[in-house]
Parts: sequence; structure tokens; C-alpha cells
Amino acid sequence: MTRILLIEDDLTFSMILESFLKKQGFQVQVVHRVRDAQKALIEQNFQLLLADYRLPDGTGLELLQYHRASAHPSPVIMMTSLQEVGTAVRAMRLGAFDYITKPVNPDELLMVVKEALQEKEKPATATPTPTAAFITGKSEVAQRLHEMIQLVAPTDMSVLIQGESGTGKEYVARTIHDQSKRSKAPFIAIDCGAISGEIANSELFGHVKGAFTGALHDKQGVFEAAQGGTLFLDEIGNLSYEIQMKLLRALQERVIQPLGSTKTIPVDVRVLTATNDDLISSVKNGDFREDLYHRLNEFKLRVPALRERADDLFLFVEHFIVQANTELTRQVIRLSPEVTEIFRQYAWPGNLRELKNVVKRAVLLTPDQEIKKQALPDEMYALVSQPTTQPYGPDLKALQEANERELILKTLQEVRYNKSKAARLLNIDRKTLYSKLEKYNLLE
Repeated sequence: MTRILLIEDDLTFSMILESFLKKQGFQVQVVHRVRDAQKALIEQNFQLLLADYRLPDGTGLELLQYHRASAHPSPVIMMTSLQEVGTAVRAMRLGAFDYITKPVNPDELLMVVKEALQEKEKPATATPTPTAAFITGKSEVAQRLHEMIQLVAPTDMSVLIQGESGTGKEYVARTIHDQSKRSKAPFIAIDCGAISGEIANSELFGHVKGAFTGALHDKQGVFEAAQGGTLFLDEIGNLSYEIQMKLLRALQERVIQPLGSTKTIPVDVRVLTATNDDLISSVKNGDFREDLYHRLNEFKLRVPALRERADDLFLFVEHFIVQANTELTRQVIRLSPEVTEIFRQYAWPGNLRELKNVVKRAVLLTPDQEIKKQALPDEMYALVSQPTTQPYGPDLKALQEANERELILKTLQEVRYNKSKAARLLNIDRKTLYSKLEKYNLLE
């Protein structure tokens, strides 16, 4: 039976969730603090963690980071009542599978839980299901990206793909592979942020029986499994310095050495990498090898954020509605005018991944053909601006206030509602910013 660890300090709410999940056939253990969750994770194995963000002795993010460092981390779903998309996006960048907001919709919770468990069942070396189909788009930045992909794909150059979390970097890598001379050979993707230490060594280069405790059989690494094809290393900046050295050798000498073995294996693999971090800063700080950076960065592609390609937004919406209709057996056709305007104004800090999740959940909660506002997450339209009426006549003060409100809102969206960062960009202190947010009715 699938075991779920529920970390929630609200006793009543935790009892409701526990009862619901047990009725769905899951075995549930409930704890109320971070330290109790850490103890439970040491003592037992769980297939899924469902964690509240704010806990008495810490946060769900701290627990997420602790769990990610374990040898076999399980998917983590984060719950928050803070109405802050920024928190949820940060959790997903740290490795959370997904997030849900309170009050929790039972259908949505069950859907996310099942998706997380299905993801866990996939083999470590299998290609994960990417977050969004690669749609060329009609925006200028999208067309430029498409041209660069067509230019570099037929070569054998190593490509560093940069972009925010959820922008579809894996689809870019897959497209490069599909348009290359290696297209008939394997394409294997691996998330470097989900592996560490000996696990990373084993996943990348393999190991022989007895190489470490628990190594009962020889294991083929992804380099060998991708022989003749393409290996996509996502979140490359998370690899340890030791693994970086071995990766550099594999790229330069085209050989690998499985953990615990004295033999080397020749490999012919094109390596594509991706990061949402600034690797240049990591190089300067000594966290990432400069020679490896230059070896991986023979050609650089930048995947634009969704807010930079507004002309493509509704192309993706249509695509995701079709996908969701197929998966959920729905007949949704369109967005209501109100939802269309919310989508247009929203900053989409989680990019295509967030858009796909929002559309899928909305389709799930829509019994007819048109998605209404009620099917969207509360925090989404709470953060969307209300139309600002520009004053008429010579009222200079009113005009200045309207422009100031618009500037503050735009800045908040650009920094994903990080108020400290917004205050710095606006050159005002936090107290002044909060005063203006209250004045212009922009507080969540």
C-alpha cells in the first residue's frame, strides 16, 4: 500500500486530509513538526510527502531541502495558505513536484497525488514527461530561439540551455536531438538536482557490484545508456565538484569509469545541459569548474520566460486545454472573457509549467465548455491588477498616482512579488512600499 507522510500543524485540517486520503486507499502517517517529519523519514520509507509550508519549528522548504539530500527522495507536494505564488515557485525550484493552495479542493489534491506517484514509478534513466510541448510561437523571441535551434541542432556541439524554471528547457533539448544526426539513437534526460554524492556518480557513470553498500548488481550509467545519442543534464549547477571533474574527463576523453571499476568504457554521446542559475557567478565563487563551464558552453541558448512571449500565451493555452480534455475526459473549448483578461495580466512566474498546471486544474473543475474565474487558484487573480482608470482633465496628482500604481504593479510582477527586491528596484524602503501597496489596494 502506498505510504504518504502528511506534515500539517492544523490538527483539524490534518484529520480531514488523513481521512480523505485513507478513503482513497493510501496509508497515511501524520506529523505536525519538521523535526518529527525528519525522524519519520529516517525510520520509514514513504512514497510521497504532503507538507504544509508554515510549521511550528520551521518551513516546508527546509523539510524539502532536507529530504532532497537523502539517497532516495520521494515526491513532495507543498501546501500553502499564504496566497503567494512566489513561495510555490521557490518550492518547485528546490525540487517539489507540485503545490496546492488552501482551502484544498479534493479532486485537485487527488489528481496531483496520483501524478506525483506516477512520476516516482518511472525509472531514473527514463526520459521524464516534459512540462510543455515545444511550440515555435509567433513572438519575436520565440522565432529567434527556433532559428538558433535549427542552426545548432545538426552540429555535434555541446549546448548550454539557460532559462527560468518551467520555461521548457527539456523540450528545447529534445528538439535539438530530434533535428540532429543522432535522432535515431537514445535521448536520455536526468535531473542533476535530484541526485547527489555516490548516487550521482552511479547514475551518470554506473557502478559494479559491491562498489558501495547496497550495490548488489552491476548498473549501467546514463552515459553508457545514451551511447550514440544525446544526454540531457538538467540543473547542471547542482553537481558536486568531484562529479564535475569526472564529467569533464568524460567529455574530453570520451571515456567513463564506473564506480568501483578499474576499467574504462568508450562513449559517444552529445551532451546538452540546462540551468536556471547564473553559472558564471558559480564559477567566480568556485562552486563550478571554469574549464567544465567552457566545455559545456560551446553554444548557448536562452529560453525566454512566458511573460516575454505574450503573443504566444494563448497558443499554449489552446494546446494545454486539448491535452487536459484528453486526459480528464472533458469538453472544454474556451476561456471566459474574464479569465482571458486574468491570463493576459498575470505575470506567470512559474512559466509554462505553471500555465499547464493552471489550465489542467481549471479543466478538471469545469463541467461545461467555458472556464470561469472560479476554476482558477485564488492567489492567481488576487495578484492580478484591476484595470486602472486613467483620469481625465488636468488632474496632475491623479495622473501621477495612476502611473505610480502601474509602475509598482509591473515591478512586483517582474520580481515575482518579492517585496524587498521590488523596494530596491523602486528605490524606496519597504515601509514606504507597503504604504503604497495599501493605498493602491495591491496587498494580497
